[in-house]
Amino acid sequence: MSEISTEYEINNCVFAFILGVALGQDPNFIVGVGIEDVTGPAADVNMMGYAHPGQTSRGIHTRLYSRAFIFCEVGNSDKCEVFVVVDFAMGATAINIGVFERLKTLYGSMYTEKNVAICGTHTHSGPAGYLQYFVFDATSQGFVHDAYDNLVEGIFQSIRIAHENRAPSFVYHSTGELLDANINRSPYAYEANPANERARYTHDVDKVMTVLKILGEDMSDRGLISFFPVHPVSMNNTNRLLSSDNKGYASYIIEMEKNPGTFHGQGDFVAAFANTNQGDVSPNLEGAKCLDTGEDCDRITSTCNGRTALCVGVGPGKDMFESTKIIGERQANKAMELYNSAGHLLDGTVGFVHQHVDMTDFDVELDGGGTVKTCKGAFGYSFAAGATDGAGFFPFTQSETETMPYLEVLRDALLKEPSAELVACQAPKPVLLPIGEMHTPWEWAPSIIDTQMLRLGEFVMIVVPAEFSTMAGRRLRETITDYLENDGLSGAAAEIVGLSNTYSDYVVTEEEYQTQRYEAASTIFGPNTLRAYQQQYTYLSEKLMEGSQPTQGPPIPNLLAEMGTTLADPEGDEDDVNIVTGLGPKIGELIMDTDAKYRQGGVAMATFIAGNPRNDVFRMRDDTFLKVQRRVGLGNNWNDVYTDADFCTRFLWDRASTSRRGGSVSHATVVWDIPLDQTLGDYRLAHKGYRKDSVKGDIFCYEESYSSSFEVVSASYTEDRTSSSS
Repeated sequence: MSEISTEYEINNCVFAFILGVALGQDPNFIVGVGIEDVTGPAADVNMMGYAHPGQTSRGIHTRLYSRAFIFCEVGNSDKCEVFVVVDFAMGATAINIGVFERLKTLYGSMYTEKNVAICGTHTHSGPAGYLQYFVFDATSQGFVHDAYDNLVEGIFQSIRIAHENRAPSFVYHSTGELLDANINRSPYAYEANPANERARYTHDVDKVMTVLKILGEDMSDRGLISFFPVHPVSMNNTNRLLSSDNKGYASYIIEMEKNPGTFHGQGDFVAAFANTNQGDVSPNLEGAKCLDTGEDCDRITSTCNGRTALCVGVGPGKDMFESTKIIGERQANKAMELYNSAGHLLDGTVGFVHQHVDMTDFDVELDGGGTVKTCKGAFGYSFAAGATDGAGFFPFTQSETETMPYLEVLRDALLKEPSAELVACQAPKPVLLPIGEMHTPWEWAPSIIDTQMLRLGEFVMIVVPAEFSTMAGRRLRETITDYLENDGLSGAAAEIVGLSNTYSDYVVTEEEYQTQRYEAASTIFGPNTLRAYQQQYTYLSEKLMEGSQPTQGPPIPNLLAEMGTTLADPEGDEDDVNIVTGLGPKIGELIMDTDAKYRQGGVAMATFIAGNPRNDVFRMRDDTFLKVQRRVGLGNNWNDVYTDADFCTRFLWDRASTSRRGGSVSHATVVWDIPLDQTLGDYRLAHKGYRKDSVKGDIFCYEESYSSSFEVVSASYTEDRTSSSS
């Protein structure tokens, strides 16, 4: 925070220069910005990303948001495109279907799949169960309605807010290197690429951040979009708290700086951190280490003593919370540096193209003549090994190119034997799960996907429905940039926007595919996938430059009516009372109080009897399960200081016991990591929520409850006797 504040002061001269250049120029776009809560269920729901069934939510680290940006041409306010960055794992067909239905009710045909792109930051600490294909919902026990409904509503509302505040604006483009925020987690695969190609690049991951700066007609700050490749997996697979991870924290830092006096998510300035070609890119800067020895993992198989579970990416912080903070701060600081120095005003042209493509039957034209095809979807054995950021299961390892006969027997009996055609098409991948041929209980994997491009003057977003490896992204970006330049778009700057619309796993180069690391084993459409995308996006580039739309392509199926769930609704909530005497604490009451005094930098905690956080997820959107309040004056007047959207707070929930009356007793713990620069004074912690009657099933709010007041004293405070308040 201090670095950014210093940059504001240093860059006053830069801002004055930009202001001077802009004077006499008209705004280049009509722009709207919007932000809305999409947090969803904070209890009992599997998290999307690591695919570990036991990683279910147990509270909130930070709230999750949808950030929407609408860009329209000046003088043609109906020619618009919408770019949405959401704190969730990835875009999803089911989400798009729901959002477009809502948009149609207000705006008719103004915002559709053609000009709206919805992408995920790729946090692995958000609710699962919102994608329409079974393979992505298996660990969440199927479709989770409260996760889906909150995402659809929040994304829609962020777009509505952006639409309503559209105004003439200046949009600038800037790029710069960020060197200390990402590493390659599969260097063995990267090194399979041709040596002469690798020699063109200094690093084995992309280090360039792109920033779009949005100023109002009066040169007021309105928004920022950052594009940078890194997995938001600083919060590891032991985490049970909903979290926007490092990219969300980067947004938090800037939005709190730019919206003083507001709570997070309620300000006018919106800062989004989109992902690019992050498929093989990790934030765990110390690399993959063996938990048992501290040594480096085997670089080919990512194992320690033959087991992937012992090989874990670590650093740069002492724990996952500190690592999230460090990587988030580095992205935020670089983004603000580029924001403050941005001086290239984009040409005011808006353009967009979109087409559905069947990626299971795509004819790829070879440079020397002839064609090859993509494949029906399949995961290889190394998919089950997981990545070093989140290990999978024994006996699987990375770089596995041989089948395991005993597992094939089990798979064929319990699931589906892959066809000979699929096995041949996917080679050298040993097929573990033939998801493109699996249709029960509903379709396991996508076949028809969205391809899309958005243009803002010279800046073109290549909106892809997958996670591209570093080199795969470089090849696609170069292919499209060269085409645009040759077709007359001088100074063309193309950027990958990953994890968008219909998620379809990974894309690697053909050379990387041969190694069958995790990313290659998860390239579900086979070894020719990248070349298919290069061909398709070249075609879209042609249409973009022509200003015409391609044919729609085959329709994407709507599976919402077919999707089921085995996830039970929350049981009723009970007071923690003695069944005989009726005595004991009731829901909302305090059961573990704070200490009387804490130093700056200390940790204050209080625990309450609580309701299940899933009881009314919809009404808790834009609300908070906790508050940190500061006393004003000498009386009983209190001001809210922090909520569960703040990085320094944590809302922890657990089911303490199950009642014989059919309900359960839950605990909610409010945790406040007191900042080192926190204002001294008297504070208290508060909790609220909703309870469900265990007999009638009615849901209602219980009143806000409070800890005792406590004093925050200086970090250097000492007293004569031993204190428990440190």
